[in-house]
Amino acid sequence: MPQNVKDITVLVGSLRRDSTSRKTALALSALAPDSLRLDLVETGHLPFYDQDFDRDSAFTPDSYRTFRDRIARADGVLFVTPEYNRSFPAHLKNAIDIGTRPYGKNVWSAKPAGVVSVSMGAMGGFGANQLLRQQLANVNMSVLQQPEVYIGGADKIFDSDGSVKVEATEAFLRSYLASFASWSDRLALAA
Repeated sequence: MPQNVKDITVLVGSLRRDSTSRKTALALSALAPDSLRLDLVETGHLPFYDQDFDRDSAFTPDSYRTFRDRIARADGVLFVTPEYNRSFPAHLKNAIDIGTRPYGKNVWSAKPAGVVSVSMGAMGGFGANQLLRQQLANVNMSVLQQPEVYIGGADKIFDSDGSVKVEATEAFLRSYLASFASWSDRLALAA
């Protein structure tokens, strides 16, 4: 990867292969500026966090090691999530927990983060978005505050391959990604 291109992992909140969250993540990857390379990282296969897994490295699942290493190498993280019962899905919380352990080895710390919430309803996953932002601040991620992204009516916005059917949404997502790129550059300079 060229030196000035940021490696951004994308975590998708829905496990369903044909979900609007996954389509949104694919659209973001396709629309990303040249300064960002977006890489979807799966989280559904990770066993629920159990501190016993980290009491001795012999007990730590390989999936934990691989996931932690991937996040540690990333220059930033985008979270694309649906809303389940006014919150984000359990496997995203599990992935966040895995990344903060063992104690003192938080792979999320000081990384730029962005949150995109998606729903078929009009509110665009507002509850999930806000709770996820709160969780990410708690693990010391620098969450992009503006613009906020809530995509309502998402089932009508994306084609089956993840391309955006609505021109205004495509323009907004391009603008969001440009803001994320610029903001993560500022964070890197301040570090």
